[in-house]
Amino acid sequence: MRLKKYIPKFVFKIYHYLLAFLGALIYGFPGKKIKVIGITGTNGKSTTANICFKILEEGGYKVAVISSISFKIGNKEKVNDLKMTMPGRFKIQQFLREAVKEKCDYIIIEVTSEGIEQFRHKFIDFDVAIFTNLSKEHIESHGGFDNYKNAKGKFFDAVKGIHILNKDDPHFDYFNSFSANKKLTYSILNNADISAKNILTNQDFSEFEVDGVSFKTNLLGEFNICNLLAGIALGLSQGISLEKCKDGIKKVEGIPGRMQKIIEKPFSVFIDYAFTPNALEKVYKYLNPTIVVLGSCGGGRDKWKRPVLGEIASKHAKYVIITNEDPYDEDPQKIIDEVASKVKNPIKIFDRREAINKALLLAKEGDIIVVTGKGSETCIMWKNGRREDWNEKQIILEEFEKIKKGI
Repeated sequence: MRLKKYIPKFVFKIYHYLLAFLGALIYGFPGKKIKVIGITGTNGKSTTANICFKILEEGGYKVAVISSISFKIGNKEKVNDLKMTMPGRFKIQQFLREAVKEKCDYIIIEVTSEGIEQFRHKFIDFDVAIFTNLSKEHIESHGGFDNYKNAKGKFFDAVKGIHILNKDDPHFDYFNSFSANKKLTYSILNNADISAKNILTNQDFSEFEVDGVSFKTNLLGEFNICNLLAGIALGLSQGISLEKCKDGIKKVEGIPGRMQKIIEKPFSVFIDYAFTPNALEKVYKYLNPTIVVLGSCGGGRDKWKRPVLGEIASKHAKYVIITNEDPYDEDPQKIIDEVASKVKNPIKIFDRREAINKALLLAKEGDIIVVTGKGSETCIMWKNGRREDWNEKQIILEEFEKIKKGI
């Protein structure tokens, strides 16, 4: 048994808090020298971060971003290959200092529940906290949904400046209960400070209006309109006009690995990062796939959701291919079997590349394939920390070319 099991939790809390303080001290408390935007929620954080980046840039500001996709300062961008949305204390403080040295006006940080519990947000003066949505996730690591929700709540309790809240989320009242100097709400369903009207979505673009100003974007689905509204709310809170927000949104290209179309003809292939039941349901409902490829993460993470993911896939697609994702130290085949347990006639293929190839072979003209779980991630994680280089988009295109050439 690992020694960690015998160490009281309060010891770890002290350890993480001291690490957070030490990281801030070493790098000169950079989080007090720049305007900081924190985005938290179960889904949509990376997309919202990218939208906020473009809107703030359009407002004339220099902006940095820490997201699950990349580390970005202005036009300089580095892929986030840490397998960690919110980096450790030293990494986050180092990047904050770099953003300050580069004379950034703002930095946008994706804030996770695990990061909050490990005090990674401490000694950073957040000016704005944005709430996207909340659904069941990280249950086992937090010991229950309420603990997960309360971890997110600690962030809003700590930020006293501006709170931007999704009024459509079932947990809105909870997050609205925390005090702030200013609050802005956004919605596609209810009256709010920023409300979307005349919504139109299809598989090519989305359109909507806010206070008479028309917006058009290549981000797909109503859930992405919610993310856009969060960005607009941020822009307005920082004195950026609706017209400037509109111009910024025009420059938001498709987010890598998020509802990203890889192949258009003779059938469509999309990839998406969706790894929670709520996110997967939304993607499937919107795209209406014929064939899906999915798996579930290992490492003891949220085992409860594995059969749930399979059941959702079975409800929406004719063919459900279950494959490997990030097994870490678990038996990959056991994970696949657990996902497949609620699937009618599952196709279980251990090798992810072979699973993608099978989906392409099954597809007929006009079909829609959706491959989820990896998105733009750059590796698959195996036992003992072994990394296998991975590029979902590239592998799909490679397998498609092989099929076209009859290889």
